[in-house]
Amino acid sequence: MQLESYERKDLAGYAARSSESAGRRYREVFRDNRPAFERDRDRIIHSAAFRRLEYKTQVFVNHEGDYYRTRLTHSLEVAQIGKAIARRLLLNEELTEALALAHDLGHTPFGHTGEEVLNRLMADHGGFEHNCQSLRVIDELEERYVEFNGLNLSWEVREGLIKHSSPYDAPGGLIEEFNPGVVPLLEAQLINFADEIAYNNHDIDDGLKSGYISFEQLSRVELWAEVHESMTRKYPHADPERVKYQTISALIGLFINDLTATTAAEIAERGIETVADLRRINVAVVGFSKELARKNRELKRFLHENLYRHYKVERMRVKAERYISDLFATYCSYPSLLPVKYRKKMDILGKERVICDYIAGMTDRFALDEYKKLFEPYERV
Repeated sequence: MQLESYERKDLAGYAARSSESAGRRYREVFRDNRPAFERDRDRIIHSAAFRRLEYKTQVFVNHEGDYYRTRLTHSLEVAQIGKAIARRLLLNEELTEALALAHDLGHTPFGHTGEEVLNRLMADHGGFEHNCQSLRVIDELEERYVEFNGLNLSWEVREGLIKHSSPYDAPGGLIEEFNPGVVPLLEAQLINFADEIAYNNHDIDDGLKSGYISFEQLSRVELWAEVHESMTRKYPHADPERVKYQTISALIGLFINDLTATTAAEIAERGIETVADLRRINVAVVGFSKELARKNRELKRFLHENLYRHYKVERMRVKAERYISDLFATYCSYPSLLPVKYRKKMDILGKERVICDYIAGMTDRFALDEYKKLFEPYERV
């Protein structure tokens, strides 16, 4: 049976197809006939880096409560939203899911604070950017196969990761292999927005649960006020907590429907019928309508000012800076503290890059434990 027989037959002409993939870095003989992007998704799910996302910060550090989102649950929500959009636009759902599940594999402990600190510490050694680190994880750092390092994923997944873009992520550098300056596939473009839809809405939920933001504050945000009022009218006698969940659900649906309609219209207007058309036109076509984009910017400003810069979140950010800075400095001074397999790489990669890889791969919990072992005199080592 040929590989193509498992490809969906109803994909749009502009959708990515496993059968047309640019391939993998290393040639393999496979034991089954899964399409390439389905295989990529499965490899990501079984990777160590994916499992570690369970204990990496989204907004709230792991020990602050079991309720709050982590990088793992965030990635699952991005995949859910991304697949919903892909299905409506007849795009490749397996590629979309693979990109969603992999887009944060390179994230450090303690969220964007960890990324900022490592970038500063690595300024003289090539810097640090989490999209580049995600690519590094799947290309080099995962150790599962006999013939090669990394997961040997398809070129399209690797391109989508390095070109992932959001208000917190810039495309990760000019790598000639991935045609810098050329827009990525539609599946990769939509992940940028699925990422944003997910974190905007789940951060509202977590922010309300934590008490860092309130319903009264949110009522002054136009988009929230409109949807929350409609849910209140629909369920006038419901518990406010349940109305909150229905409001967030309705917001996600609103974003998905608007993005789908706006993108479909843009694709039609520009006459994009194939992937080649998309690359030739070279314009990002996935996006929200102007009105929803305006309301969404207001919502993001609110979250930035009232949640991400809340004084309690800032306290944890200051702690995280110290944890990562002290760990980095100590490992640089005493490389013998690193596990043997990392020390063996230093002659090839350089001491600082190996230490950076080691810290970037840590979960919040592991980083805190390492800090205790190194700096608290009564902690067992």
